[in-house]
Amino acid sequence: MTDNKKNLGRGALLLATLIWGFSFVLMGVALKSIPPLFILAVRFSGAAVILFFFGIKDFKKLDKTYFIGGALMGAILLASYIFQTYGLRLTTPGKNAFLTSVYCIIVPFLSWLIIKKKPDKFNVLAALVCVAGIGLISLNDDLRIGPGDALTLVGGFFFALHIIACGHYIEGRSPILLAMLQFASAGIIAWLGALLFETIPASIPLESGLNLAFLTVMSTALCLSLQVFGQKHTPPAQAAVIMTLEAVFGAAASIIIMGELLSFKLFCGFLLTFSAVIISETKLAFLKKKYPQEVIE
Repeated sequence: MTDNKKNLGRGALLLATLIWGFSFVLMGVALKSIPPLFILAVRFSGAAVILFFFGIKDFKKLDKTYFIGGALMGAILLASYIFQTYGLRLTTPGKNAFLTSVYCIIVPFLSWLIIKKKPDKFNVLAALVCVAGIGLISLNDDLRIGPGDALTLVGGFFFALHIIACGHYIEGRSPILLAMLQFASAGIIAWLGALLFETIPASIPLESGLNLAFLTVMSTALCLSLQVFGQKHTPPAQAAVIMTLEAVFGAAASIIIMGELLSFKLFCGFLLTFSAVIISETKLAFLKKKYPQEVIE
């Protein structure tokens, strides 16, 4: 792998996480005037249409497993975003971003439950550090977790489940086709929910409409493509670390744009949660001292 491709891969992942991080703020603004399920319906169905044109040349590969995998992944992905989005209505974008990132900690334990792959000592350590971080971020003075934070954590669980499902169905298949089908599935279910349980807005304010267009084109369709390209040219451990910066960018955007106050308690919670993700994904390999190979004459 050439250095140029490695740099391009890391750059693609970094750009995707930057866009996703600031998307928490844009989503928060859009939610003030647009119902949650309507936002998700437009976002997923719009992304499915965009990916349709990118994946049309591979349509001959479609079979029953593509549709089963796409439908299941789409349903799980929608559940993830529903909990995350409703959680965002009741908490700040910064806390929402960091609490969502716990999916990295949950994945190894779900894998243990589903495919019997036991987590290692670093996964256990990361889980303990993450619980401490979540406590600092979420617990109120009376030691109760807020409803928005609780919903966000449930969303994180479904994001973890989605990663496992994606890993199962992506093997030997086109990422673009599978992503298109999962977005189409999520979009159809979201439209049904929006029509049944929400009032479709007669008009959308210009700012919210622009935010919704950005979320559809940039945060969903473009970022998926950047992620696929980036992970192709970046080692998994490095890719995971770069992608955890989504939470950092989300918190930064909330502080800079929304004026979220960063207390010492909240800062420590962010730091512990981010550290937990780093421990889980890198196994602290970067702390191991590398010695130059001795030259034997």
